[in-house]
Amino acid sequence: MGPMDIFWLFFILSMLQPVLQRKLLDAMRQRKIAEIEKSRGSRVILLVHRQETMSLLGFPLMRFINIEDSEEVIRAIQLTDDNVPLDLILHTPGGLVLAATQIARALKEHPAKTTVFVPHYAMSGGTLIALAADEIVMSKHAVLGPIDPQLGQRPAASVLKVLEQKQAKDIDDETLILADISQKAIAQVQRTAEHLLAGSMGAEEAKKLARTLSEGRWTHDYPILPDEAKELGLNVSTDMPQEVLELMTLYPQPTRMSPSVEYVPERRGSSRPAPTWRGDQP
Repeated sequence: MGPMDIFWLFFILSMLQPVLQRKLLDAMRQRKIAEIEKSRGSRVILLVHRQETMSLLGFPLMRFINIEDSEEVIRAIQLTDDNVPLDLILHTPGGLVLAATQIARALKEHPAKTTVFVPHYAMSGGTLIALAADEIVMSKHAVLGPIDPQLGQRPAASVLKVLEQKQAKDIDDETLILADISQKAIAQVQRTAEHLLAGSMGAEEAKKLARTLSEGRWTHDYPILPDEAKELGLNVSTDMPQEVLELMTLYPQPTRMSPSVEYVPERRGSSRPAPTWRGDQP
């Protein structure tokens, strides 16, 4: 085998390596999902949004809940018998209200128990989906978020504030139109949240919580930790199964030249001696 043959063999293997790694990772995910389903006797569905990169150019792309996601999740629910519990694992910044509402309503209408697991965060539309579950299981430091509508880069509630601070004659037509849309958007999200919460709490409690989450009380990225979620009236547990956390490790962020977080992936305990640095020695 000559030098050119070695070069081309190396080139072909380099091209195939990402494909083989992806196939291996997919197989590991499927095995872990099957393992969780067997131990819990449930259907496990994941809705995980990581930052991805374009195939050739490597530009970062942020992913959100979209119509394709709602189609796939609803299809998975339809393929699940009525007596089989649903476990939905969420890791998402949110996305389209329409898509999140479709997923939430499908989850709400499933007859068997439904559980949403939030290992790290489920903001905005992710929180809307979580409201439909019989139980929300969060890691100790996981967060939910407000579900107040956003009109592009503008919070709908903030647009409505303009009407309170100015007279209509002093407001331009575009802002008045946005205010009208904002009012409708907030009312629609409130009604959706009330419907999703119905049955898990009283009608008045559901109405109050829906208003709290959608009225713009907080900024859209406000983190609602488990304790506060419980205070709001949600059925939240922090008994996160270790298998779910292990499954999330199989959804890594795209590899970059220099990782922003790095550590030795081994458990540390009090029985393990602390490392001694040269500067600590006498």
